[in-house]
Amino acid sequence: MKIIDVRNFNTPPSGGRGGEGWGVLLSRPVFDTRALELTVADILKEVKEKGDEAVKRYSLQFDKVSPDECAVSRQEIEEAASLISDELKVAIRQAKDNIEAFHKKQVEVSGVVETMPGVKCWRKTVAIEKVGLYIPGGTAPLFSTLLMLGVPARIAGCREIVLCSPPDQQGHLHPAILYAAQLVGVSKIFKVGGVQAIAAMAYGTETIPKVYKIFGPGNQYVTCAKQLVQKDGLAIDMPAGPSEVAVYADETANPAFAAADLLSQAEHGVDSQVILVSSSPDMVDAILSAVDQQVEQLPRGGIARKALENSRAFIIKDEEQAMDLLNEYAPEHLILACNNAEQLAERVINAGSVFLGHFSPESVGDYASGTNHVLPTNGYARAYSGVSLDSFVKKITFQQLTREGIRQIGRSVELMAEAEGLQAHANAVSVRLKDV
Repeated sequence: MKIIDVRNFNTPPSGGRGGEGWGVLLSRPVFDTRALELTVADILKEVKEKGDEAVKRYSLQFDKVSPDECAVSRQEIEEAASLISDELKVAIRQAKDNIEAFHKKQVEVSGVVETMPGVKCWRKTVAIEKVGLYIPGGTAPLFSTLLMLGVPARIAGCREIVLCSPPDQQGHLHPAILYAAQLVGVSKIFKVGGVQAIAAMAYGTETIPKVYKIFGPGNQYVTCAKQLVQKDGLAIDMPAGPSEVAVYADETANPAFAAADLLSQAEHGVDSQVILVSSSPDMVDAILSAVDQQVEQLPRGGIARKALENSRAFIIKDEEQAMDLLNEYAPEHLILACNNAEQLAERVINAGSVFLGHFSPESVGDYASGTNHVLPTNGYARAYSGVSLDSFVKKITFQQLTREGIRQIGRSVELMAEAEGLQAHANAVSVRLKDV
């Protein structure tokens, strides 16, 4: 992990020119996606044209397995519950309850607004009818992500919730994924992963239904596939990239805590990135020393070490510079490991999810606190929010005018329409005004 001393680095405040001076210091790992896009586009085209046949062929090619039946049976779902421990079941149910409690509070109750006498406007929240959830199942079967997506989808009232996840070499899905799926009420489950799964949900096959919006993380191929099907008019949750965390540690931070937080994201993948920010060189040294000790004990230590090569530790001069740097970086996860975390949190304007104080590890947000862990990465937190109940609904606006209402507003609409040269718009009002 490279240490960069920026105490004498002059950069404008985040309220000024937007931290443009940070430039390459805050760059993410860059990959050439041109060849990737060509490969992914070919797979999408094949699945769109040949359906299940292409899905099975690519599953065999990439996942080395292609089950005779890609749909998960009721028997498989029931058997899954017996394959995981009672302790894990309790943990999954507790996480589900907390996620449910947090997202239920996001239900919006809309009222009618009378903008002027006789003119009433209101908004109606309507669930997206068919949603597709993609859950990775390779080196880390992310059943926690299924809770994060399935719970709000069910609260929103989505009529059909389709799940795709890659099977293991025996052609099975991880039992915890199946247990979570039945717990949150997934409609249909398919043993299909990779680009072929995204294509199947985007275009529909003989077996897998077409959905209206696709959610969920994945590797660079899955991410590219989601971005390409979006160009075809299918909605996706958000642009996504490798996992990341930024930790701000003051002199009161616990080096072991901060090191564990950095490694919790570094172990996601070799393309992940973690950022450490502190005004204390001694604290930076202590945290990086703890990182070196802890990474040796991790089963995914090799992955974490690769990610650390893409990562940086910044020595800053003060809190103002720290917040400027962090807001410009716009991390997926931001941990404020300091004594005045609540005060500093007021100055956060770009982040996916924020964790305050010394006892709020990013892991609790990943699993069970209740907030959603499907978050914008790669700097998209400057403009995007994480997944929420709103991600699974549409807002439709309504308006109703009485005779008095059209009399009150009509002339204004006529004048504006005529000024824009749209006479038919004006006429639609004028013919009514003659009748009131």
